Amino acid sequence: MKYILLIFLYFFQFSLNACSVKGSSDTIFVAFWNVENLFDPLDDPKKDDAEFLPDGSKEWTWERFEKKLYNISRVIRSMNENSGPDIIGLCEVENKLVLDSLLEKFLKDKKYQIAHLESPDGRGIDNALIFNPEKFKLIKVSGDTVKLPDNSYSRLIFGVDLKMKNGKSLNVFVNHWPSRRGGENETRGNRKIAAKVLRERIDKVFKSDGGANILIIGDFNDEAVDESISEVLKAEKFYCDSTSAITKVNYGGRLLNLSYKLYKEGKGTLKYQDDWNMIDQIIASGSIIFGKDLKYLCDSFEIYNPSFIVTHSGKFKDTPFPTFGGSRYLGGYSDHFPVTAKFLLQGIKK
Repeated sequence: MKYILLIFLYFFQFSLNACSVKGSSDTIFVAFWNVENLFDPLDDPKKDDAEFLPDGSKEWTWERFEKKLYNISRVIRSMNENSGPDIIGLCEVENKLVLDSLLEKFLKDKKYQIAHLESPDGRGIDNALIFNPEKFKLIKVSGDTVKLPDNSYSRLIFGVDLKMKNGKSLNVFVNHWPSRRGGENETRGNRKIAAKVLRERIDKVFKSDGGANILIIGDFNDEAVDESISEVLKAEKFYCDSTSAITKVNYGGRLLNLSYKLYKEGKGTLKYQDDWNMIDQIIASGSIIFGKDLKYLCDSFEIYNPSFIVTHSGKFKDTPFPTFGGSRYLGGYSDHFPVTAKFLLQGIKK
């Protein structure tokens, strides 16, 4: 019996040593949310923000602004089993000031940090990233312009380079592609332009590192099967049970759309004319699906719709509870549901 116990302890210790060589792991919770016109009530003469001023058509007061910040913080806090996300991309934010206010007034204990660049968008709405500095270090930010045929500019393709706790790099791209205002078919070309700009940036990353860890998050105003995403960006349909087939070929340089399964099930983040649209998506490089640095936890992509951000009655029952219904102030959260996904960060050195 004594010798059996010694053998057991030997192999137990050997297993611990083997694990310590490979390093430990950590779960990374990633989210994206279109927060629906997060404007401050200050007049910026360089932006078309007149609608969101105290005397504007939305009567956007400091009280309403503070309520909006509280609502956003409540959703962020509730994510990841009330621990908050490790990374959350946001769109429709007016400037860094509104993000500073959000963190300082309602999320100060989280010690989040902000990555942000001003976009040339005429309304002044930007993309941004909030991240946990205990898990990521900001290396640099970049912005690729999206110039439309009428010589106007859409939101930047906002790139954020992070270093993970295992010492590896993560490239995150936050998107808010041109809207369908004016008709889906009539504006399709604008989104293909945005997709081309993003694809060119992605190709540069892959040229430098064919196994780069890339996350593409955003409101694309198109769905997974639309030309802009499936053909121009070349983000492939992805099911977790298809991984064995995909691994038979080189996954380096490939992009896989984590939202495709829920799209096929008829689910979505925004409801328009009785149809759900899955326009808020998370797309990952092949190295994140099959690699050793950051690995997607299969089928963890979700539409985040806790009860308190859902409309519970009336014509718009089960849809997101928005800040405005047309021009009428409702005091809700957003007209979009957020999307989330989980990943396993591997090889962390102790």
